[in-house]
Amino acid sequence: MDRETALAIVISCLKDALEQFGAPAENITEETPIVGPSAVLDSISAVSLIVDVEQRLEMDHNIYVTLASEKAMSQKSSPFRTAGVLADHICDSIKEGQAA
Repeated sequence: MDRETALAIVISCLKDALEQFGAPAENITEETPIVGPSAVLDSISAVSLIVDVEQRLEMDHNIYVTLASEKAMSQKSSPFRTAGVLADHICDSIKEGQAA
């Protein structure tokens, strides 16, 4: 999977998550923070976003991946910081064989 496709999935899922809470979903870019002090989602919503992305990858692309793996959670810099970083994490997970 290329980064552009991964980013499109993340942004689409992020917009869906924001719309569920009545939050503005326009102006979402790869720089949009997902976790951290300026995050657009609370922690529960961020977890739901990760699950939604995993499900979209499975249903639309037949890619089975666990994004919140032990390796991901132990990284010094969170792979969930921004939409772009999450897209990179998806591509890296697929390349490293963490996806089936």
